[in-house]
Amino acid sequence: AALPGRGGPLSITIPELRQKILLTLTFLAIYRVGYHIPLPTVNQEVMGQAMSEQGGFGDFVDRVAVFSASNLREATIFGLGIMPYISASIIFQLLGSVWKPIEDLRKEGETGRKKINEYTRYLTVALCLLQSWMYVRWYLMGQSGGGTSLIDPSFLTRGELSLGWQLTSVMTMTCGTIFLMWLGEQIDEFGIGNGISLLIMAGILARMPGALGDLVKNAELQLVGVMAGRIGVEHLIILTVLFVSVVAGVVFITLGQRRIPTQSAKHVRGRRTYGGTRQYLPLRINQAGVMPIIFASSLLMIPSLFFGALKSIMPGQIRVLDIFESVFNGNSVIYNFLYIVLIYFFCYFWTAITFNPKDMADNLKNYGTFIPGYRPGKRTADYLEKVMVRITYVGAGFLALVAIIPTIIATWMSINYNIASFYGGTGLLIAVSVAFDLVQKIDSHLVM
Repeated sequence: AALPGRGGPLSITIPELRQKILLTLTFLAIYRVGYHIPLPTVNQEVMGQAMSEQGGFGDFVDRVAVFSASNLREATIFGLGIMPYISASIIFQLLGSVWKPIEDLRKEGETGRKKINEYTRYLTVALCLLQSWMYVRWYLMGQSGGGTSLIDPSFLTRGELSLGWQLTSVMTMTCGTIFLMWLGEQIDEFGIGNGISLLIMAGILARMPGALGDLVKNAELQLVGVMAGRIGVEHLIILTVLFVSVVAGVVFITLGQRRIPTQSAKHVRGRRTYGGTRQYLPLRINQAGVMPIIFASSLLMIPSLFFGALKSIMPGQIRVLDIFESVFNGNSVIYNFLYIVLIYFFCYFWTAITFNPKDMADNLKNYGTFIPGYRPGKRTADYLEKVMVRITYVGAGFLALVAIIPTIIATWMSINYNIASFYGGTGLLIAVSVAFDLVQKIDSHLVM
């Protein structure tokens, strides 16, 4: 679109910006092609049937795919997605708050950042090797309590996959993730937008046509009643209104800020007076972003997988294990209550790690800026911490509401969770956040 208020040309007519956009689209197209290339050792027909029968692991794979750009359901070369890289980045971000050497590297500026990125890549390779080996041995080869082997019979030697082909599968999935990491860095350097975030967003948006097609295919073009258990015209209208409302709410909270007025001190140089201007210190309401939902949903997936694995090991206790598994199946009241509690916990936890009121108060003091009514230093830091605690409570409540909306819609309207997931949860938050970041970077190029 034209630059607002300037009457500028369309962004696509600017050669440099057009090249960046086309290059970004090319990289995303490469990702989508590799997303569908399966490992040569896997029997895809048997795997598709196994995924449909094993609800626990299938649901786990679908939920992880939302925020990792992975495709473990089909065991492709990009099967692990970029989850190992995200995990390594989170680990080093957490270490930067509790481990002195990493904290010192973060304070060294560009040199320290490059060193941390190097360590992150090494850890990513280690996580890829570990996760792909577990996936091949535990799931594909059926080593989890006598599970069904998903390996193509033509690759079996004496009834099992040889060590050479096991290592080939592991290295293929590892190289796929490293290639995606490189692809994201190329988008950062030569394209436009955040490469890793765009890969995740591409995976989320690519699921929308299929989900929309299933919704339309199962809908009846007549009034059937909201509680009829079928999808009618009124359901389509309600879902459309809900989608627009939820997106508007996500946009409002994502951009929401608490602006704290600040005043810069006056100083006189010669005959001129400098400073004395009033400004604002913006504090984001949703300071933690989407991380609390990712952490909370990941933790709550573990009990369901654990009890599902116990059922195959302890067949005599199936009724008891079914009860425990049903508690963590995503639709129970206990599950959603724990989900909300964990979101609140991780909101405060992540905010405490990423937001340091003492450093912010010291920076304000060094630049000769103060908050009216509060002394620079400890009083300012205490005030900033108090404000952040209060607005984090509101942000956590918003995240909890967005996180459970898909479950409410899926249960109330009896529709597939894959369709309901586009009305909230991790996917919608990521898509909206990345879209805003992309628009801002395009706008900054237009201004330049």
